[in-house]
Formats: sequence, structure tokens, C-alpha cells
Amino acid sequence: MNRIGICSATAFCASVALAASADSIANIGDVKLKGMLGERLESMVERHVAARDVDYITAPFQEKTETKGWWQTEFWGKWMHSSVPYLRYAAGEKSKDQGSGLNVQAPQSKVAEELGYKIERGVERILASQEPCGYIGNYPDDLRCGEGWDVWGMKYTLMGLLHYYDWKLEVESLKCKVDGAGGSSRLSPNVSCRKSSDVLDAAKKLCDYVIAELGPDGKRGLELWQTGNWSGYASSSILEPVVWLYNRTKDSKYLDFATYIVKGMTEPPKGPRLVDLALKGVSVADRDESDYRRTSDDWSYVCKNGRSKAYEMMSCYQGLLEYVEAVASTSRLASGVSCPVPPADILRAAVMTAEDIVREEVNLAGGCASSEAWFHGARKQHLAYVHLQETCVTTTWMRFCEKLLDVTDDPKWADQLERTFYNAYLGALRRDGGEFAAYTPLAGDRWHGMHHCYMHTDCCTANGPRGFLCFLRELFKVKDGAATFNFYASALVEGRMPDGRKVSFDMYSLYPRTDYVRIVSHVEGSLPVRLRIPAWSGKTEVKLNGKRLDGAAAGGYFTIERDWRLGDIVELKFDMPVVSHVQDHHVAFTRGPVLLARDSRFADGDVGAAFGGGVEDGGRMECFSPVRVPSDEMWMAFTAPLSADVHSENPEGALPSAVGFCDYASAGNRWSTGNYYRTWFPILRRPVE
Repeated sequence: MNRIGICSATAFCASVALAASADSIANIGDVKLKGMLGERLESMVERHVAARDVDYITAPFQEKTETKGWWQTEFWGKWMHSSVPYLRYAAGEKSKDQGSGLNVQAPQSKVAEELGYKIERGVERILASQEPCGYIGNYPDDLRCGEGWDVWGMKYTLMGLLHYYDWKLEVESLKCKVDGAGGSSRLSPNVSCRKSSDVLDAAKKLCDYVIAELGPDGKRGLELWQTGNWSGYASSSILEPVVWLYNRTKDSKYLDFATYIVKGMTEPPKGPRLVDLALKGVSVADRDESDYRRTSDDWSYVCKNGRSKAYEMMSCYQGLLEYVEAVASTSRLASGVSCPVPPADILRAAVMTAEDIVREEVNLAGGCASSEAWFHGARKQHLAYVHLQETCVTTTWMRFCEKLLDVTDDPKWADQLERTFYNAYLGALRRDGGEFAAYTPLAGDRWHGMHHCYMHTDCCTANGPRGFLCFLRELFKVKDGAATFNFYASALVEGRMPDGRKVSFDMYSLYPRTDYVRIVSHVEGSLPVRLRIPAWSGKTEVKLNGKRLDGAAAGGYFTIERDWRLGDIVELKFDMPVVSHVQDHHVAFTRGPVLLARDSRFADGDVGAAFGGGVEDGGRMECFSPVRVPSDEMWMAFTAPLSADVHSENPEGALPSAVGFCDYASAGNRWSTGNYYRTWFPILRRPVE
């Protein structure tokens, strides 16, 4: 019996009850990508993540000589945040007995061996640098926990240690099961004798140090939010790994410390004020104090007192959402422990903030921010602004959307994550996977990242790999007894039901290059399968074993509940026209989730040429046709007869030209000054305009 239903976008309700977070920070899901995306992921893991010089990025921890207040200590923690999940991905065949992404008996690939070795070596160097007081960092004692980025660095160190702890705990568990069954585990020789408990103890000592220095009645005489930069954003974002630590230890002092941090984030008039300003409807770009010197040339003042820093603000909301889940899942509330702010208000503030970011900041490439700050960028995206779409902002926006999708089950956050992934994110990743750009403008050329802190690396190239994890984790999920497809790509996907039953599917698609998806069932038995219908697909066709199913609505989930058999086939065909977007006498074009761009490699004229009239906002551009890509450097190519650089007084010049477009991620991907691209184009004005 088939039961087919439509699940629309979940509206936020203040009384929403949050389920306990699975908090599987090291798990990227049982997904094996194929095709173009699989190749991009594997090249990034091999040439960027596994190629990282771990001695180089852990050297500052040994030296402890930072006097300029810089942020070298974030690089290792960010790398660990991605390297541990990617080790699971690169480790090869999954253990059939344990259903885990880590097989302790399977021979490891060279990439996995290299990555495993570097993870172990990095952890050993980090633990060797820990002082008896618990401090892990690169600042001398008199400059710690102050104006610089020390607490921010300890945040990422905590993240790195807890990722390693989760992985090591799993290794120990699997090894115990294999040995206990009389087997012979063949763990990589690179796996050290370091116990998971040792690393958890180091994380606890580090957090205890922060509590002693900056907690209630701390030795430094400061509240945590008063340290660091951006009105307390940077330091306060340590809330996220503090909650992770509580979830792993169930030690109430860490939840108490998290509550203390939340008070600092929400109560002080000069602090982050992440809840009250959001609930008042203040846009993220307008949250500075009324006496804030917006035109100040004193960067230290701006950095200390501003509230428009995109990356750090979203990091704080990420921590707040983790905190709300922890509070909802703990029984300590019955003993009189209370939140400084109602959990429903925190969730509503996070959702309202994200909705404001979508409305006011996110551009058609899914990116946002100029010079890493909010600036009402959505309405200005057709103009040239400095330092657009920092990769740190792109990655953090994806993490924010991922968390909101998990918490609210609202597919609009999958829509946002998908748009960012296919445009701003993949556009920042070098074609060979070896590097991330710091900024990816909507016009111009692309280039290498920065050198930060007198090191040959930067925050964006460290942060970049974390973005792919968001896509992988949300592509296919088994949760609450249902299997959900949020994204579509060629992949083998699997998961486990609450009763332990394994479910798996084989998905084939060239999406979003094409509009077709084919999913083959390897499942037997009853299972609800939810298919996300993108908001941009006005008419989506869904078929089950060749029979059309009615009711798929844009912006919701379409649910098929039936007794599945091996070989059942689900097909989707999306409505994917090219659509024009008009803004202040400029026009841009999208196709499905993909922003289109002109590129100098088409050699079809000035990529910045003005178009004639005849386009309207939201119009379907039926004249666009997909064509064969001119080289392997591009993923998608299209052509359209458009009136570019028109000379209407000349009969020949008035005719439309064949104009080539590619997907934004491919535009400018030679990373050379001779490879130009553009996404927004001026529309010719008339004298009366």
C-alpha cells in the first residue's frame, strides 16, 4: 500500500519542542559521491586536507610568542574539524558488521594513511604544548584572554580535540568488538596509543582554564564577552564547543559555563545582544550602537566595537542553537537550572536573523558580506564592492543553514545551502582542489588567498573544507523513522533505522546540470521517503516505477510511504528554466540553483557589455539553450541570442548576438588575470530614464 503525502515548509512556532541533538560532529553520513562532485571532493581531500603541513600549523602552539593579538591558533582546529570526517570518507569500504564509516580491518588508501598520520601527529604536538594550568595556545601569559584572538583560538582547539575524541572513541569501540569476536584488527600503524580519554581530559583542562580565567569571578577580572573583538562575538562563539564538551561529559559545570556565556551574549547593553536586537527586527547590518563611529579610520575601534562582522555573528548563533538543544535534552532543568533567555526566544532570534540574512544580504551566488561585514548586500549585488564573499563567511553561512535545517526541518534552509554550495562555495575552490580563494567577487577574476599572521596560509583556506561537510551531511538523512533526500547527485547513500534496519539507495543524476534524478531502492519493507522539492521548481514531476504521482509542491517535502522492494525506481524531473533578475537597470540570470556568468574564454565580446531592453524581473528566458562545454575547465555552458552592445541604427548591428554563459563556479576558474567573468550586466537606458 502506498501512502503519498505532501509536507510543506515547517512554520516556526515559539513553543517548538526540540529533540535531543545526535551531535555526531565527526559523522558526514553514509554517502559516497560519484561524478563531478565526487571528483571535486576527492581532489580536495587529497590535495588540500591530506596535504596540509601539520607541523607548520601547530608550530605557534609550541612557541607561544604571539604579541600582536593574531589568530594563528585557529588553523589547526579548523583543519581538524574537516580532516577527521574526511578520514572516515577516505578510509574506503564501510564495516559491514558495525555499519560504521570507519573500518578498522580494511586496508587503508594512501590518502587515508597520510591523513591519519597527520591527525595523530598534530594531536601529539597540541597535547605536548598544553601547560599544567590547561592552557593551549600561542600567547604569553600577560596577553592571554585579552583583546586579541586568544579565546577564539581556544574555541577551535576545543573543536579539534573533540573531533579527535569522537573518532578515537569509535576506533577503540570497533577494535574491542573485532578483538572480542576473535578477529585480528588491522588498525593503521599510524594510530598511536593515545587513548580517547587522554584527549577528552586535555579538552576538559583547556575549558577549565577558560572558566578559571574568564568565568564567574575569573582571575582576569573580565567577563568573557568583554575579551576579543566585535562586541564580544569572537570570544562568545566558544559556546559551541563548550556545549559539545557538556554533551560528552554530562558535567554540569560545562552547562553552567555555557549558561554564563549565553548571559554575556544576551544581557549586557554593549555586548553581542544576539536575541533582543533580532526579536526587535533589527537587520544584521544595523546592529551597531547609535554612537558607533561608522566612518572611523581607527580599525582597532571598529574591530572592538562593531557588530556587523558576519562570520563571528553566525558562529555565535551556531553555539546558541547547540545550547538550546542541550538544555532541551538535559534533565537538570527539573532541578531548578534555568536559561537566561527562554529557549524559544533564542530559536526565534536565530531564525529571524537567518531570514534577515536571506532577505538583506545573500546574493544570487548564495554568498554575502563585503570585507567580511554585513552591508545590505542583496540590494547592492550589481555594484562593485571590495572583498566580496569571504570563504569563511560562505562556509559559516552553510553551517548555519545546516543547523537550522536540522532544528526546524524547514526545507527553505536546504534551498539556501544548495544555492551557496553550487555557486559561492564551489567557485571558491580551486579547480584541482588544492586551495580556497579568500574572496570570490561577482565580476572580475579569481585569485589566491591571503597570507595571515606572517604565515603562508589564511583563515579561508583552513575553513573551506568544512563547507563540503554541510552538503554531505544533509544530502541524505535517516531521522525520526524516515529517509530524507535534501540534495540530488550521483551517489550511494545508506543509513540505519531506529530498529537497526539498514536502508540504502543508489542515486543517478547530473543535477543541476540537468533536471533529471533517478533513485533506485535497495530497501525492503515499509519506509517513508521524503524528497525535497526546491522552491524554484514550479512544476516538478515525480514518478514511482513509471507511474506519475501528483502533489509535489515547490518549497516542501514530497513523501512516499510504501512497502519498498529491491529495484523500485523513483524519478524526478524539475522545472528548471533560466530566469532573469532585474535590479536597478542591471540583469542577471539563474537556472535552478545556479547563477550564470559570462566568461572571457567564450571570446564572444565584452563580458561587461550592456544588454538591450526586453527583460523583466522573474521572467522565463526561453531563449537560453544548454550547449556542449568548450573545454573540461567548465561544468555547464549555455548560449542565448541576446541584444548585447546593440547598435539599433544599423540593421546588422541591431541583430542579437550569440552570447555564451557558464555556471558561476566555473567562471574565472583558471585563477589568472586573463580570465575575466561577470554575472550582473547593465541594461541600456533611454534618455527619459
